[in-house]
Amino acid sequence: MSSSASSAAVTGSPSRIPNVLTIAGIDPSGGAGVLADLKTFSALGAYGCGVIAALTAQNTHAVTAVHVPPTDFLRLQIDTLFADVQLHATKIGMLGSAEVTATVADRLAHWKAVKVVLDPVMVAKSGDSLLAKSAISMMREALFPQAFMITPNLPEAGVLLGQRAPESVKDMYRAAERLRELLPLSSERWVLLKGGHLPGNELMDLLFDGERMIELPAARIETRNTHGTGCTLSSAVAALLPQTAADFRPVETAVRQARQWLLGAIAHSGELAVGSGHGPVHHFHALWRKSPTRD
Repeated sequence: MSSSASSAAVTGSPSRIPNVLTIAGIDPSGGAGVLADLKTFSALGAYGCGVIAALTAQNTHAVTAVHVPPTDFLRLQIDTLFADVQLHATKIGMLGSAEVTATVADRLAHWKAVKVVLDPVMVAKSGDSLLAKSAISMMREALFPQAFMITPNLPEAGVLLGQRAPESVKDMYRAAERLRELLPLSSERWVLLKGGHLPGNELMDLLFDGERMIELPAARIETRNTHGTGCTLSSAVAALLPQTAADFRPVETAVRQARQWLLGAIAHSGELAVGSGHGPVHHFHALWRKSPTRD
């Protein structure tokens, strides 16, 4: 089969089980990055593929080192996969450097990747930096044009806009509007602005397409197990977008379902015992009848 015949430029209906790709870093503890994305895809009925953009030495407390593979190898990973596998959505997470960001943007444009969900990962839950400052402008200039949806949290929104992070829902409205202006204006593109950093017992996310501003409230769940929540939400949306394509409002439906599933994963995170810092969410809370017996 030729590469043109098997390109990821999907024009027809997706298969019953969609193929979804993550391009991100590896977190050895499994709470974030590619390993968390693949768990999410599996839990939500998608077949997961992964391209490794970075390696980290990381646990639930800290990131102690980051290694970025050569961009030639990254390019080969992407090209080899896209030449063979029809991909119905792509999630992008940690990229690490401007060179990696430019390479990913170039190859996504080349393969005309569809339903690209970009989580602009900049800082780990531990506070450690995961994105070089030089890569931020490259992300805006080269990668945003490829994105169907971006999913920044409030600090990330502040950095992307070159201003203070939003401190209220009113601030979030204006930030969502400005973020949408960074995306191509001539086609359907979405901003999912995550408001978890605001104080209070209620969470508020905003979903905006340039016309409709959709408020997505939820009760805050008190837990330390929030490692990888951003990675997990964006990958959940990517997994569900191909599966809600026939819905009246497919993007809104995918986001609502992804958030509801993530809230369940957070609520059941206490069933796991992974590290002593910020633990992971329970990706398989709806599939595993009970947690494994512990020693």
